[in-house]
Amino acid sequence: MNGFRCLPLVLVLLMLSVDAFAVKRDYGLVPQQVAPGTYVLLGFNEHFNFRNGGNIVNTGFIVTDAGVVVIDTGPSRLYGEQMREAIAKVTDQPVVKVFNTHLHPDHFLGNQAFEDLPEAALAGTIEGIRQNGEMFNESLYRLCGPWEAGTRVVVPGLVVTPGVEEVGGHRLRLIGYDGHTDADLAILDETTGVLFAGDLVFHGRAPTTPHADIGRWLASLDALAGLSFSVLVPGHGAVSTNDDPIRQTRDYLVWLRDGLKRGAEQGSDMAELLSPREPPASIRRLAVFAAEYQRSVAHLFPAFERAAIERGRVVQELD
Repeated sequence: MNGFRCLPLVLVLLMLSVDAFAVKRDYGLVPQQVAPGTYVLLGFNEHFNFRNGGNIVNTGFIVTDAGVVVIDTGPSRLYGEQMREAIAKVTDQPVVKVFNTHLHPDHFLGNQAFEDLPEAALAGTIEGIRQNGEMFNESLYRLCGPWEAGTRVVVPGLVVTPGVEEVGGHRLRLIGYDGHTDADLAILDETTGVLFAGDLVFHGRAPTTPHADIGRWLASLDALAGLSFSVLVPGHGAVSTNDDPIRQTRDYLVWLRDGLKRGAEQGSDMAELLSPREPPASIRRLAVFAAEYQRSVAHLFPAFERAAIERGRVVQELD
């Protein structure tokens, strides 16, 4: 009988905990102005989890005389909806266009909230979302749970052609790069000097590498560093007024590449490399470094290992 008397209390507590969690499904998006008419919504330098709901990404928008241009839409339908609400608190101008910088889910799964509008991306990004979008959506649901409820993959319908696009008095230079993925879009607003670099640039956080080609990525970073900009918006981490985030990302990738190459040439196996060998302090203190480094070993080391084996085979044949 005592158990039955406790049952109503258990149900009440359960309902309260569910309600409390429902209240927490607020991303708390606060646009931060970084230039005239230009705003950024900063994510946490963390991994996806039930607490942050996948809000680990920087998204942004530009208020022009012809309407609002959105750059990336976040990790879920809910994020996209709350992003539109946040934009409406800043301006009465309607959203007129959306850009996705690349195929990773925290940058495009909010598209559903903007599917009444033109959504654009590089051709490689569109194809990547078409092929992998559902897998990404399922993965984020496992990582973030109810935050992803009702999220549906919406593939951008417009192919970005690199070049200049004029929107309401803003001259947007659309630049196609690669390296972080097969297609990475950077957007330089030549009117304000703001560079939206997407995930080609991380700041204060270890880069992610599931689709990376380090050599091509480094070449893209060199090209970004040659652009004339006054404000740099990385895909993750704090906004900067200099190219420090580019150098930081470059330093990490060079250190990662050299360590994996050296390990492969010395005959190390993957398990031996999972613990990094004395990383510099500047790299060791990056957010989520340990976990991202281990993921990068899994992503990238097999290719370095194959290359080392092939080089050894060629040397033997020459001998």
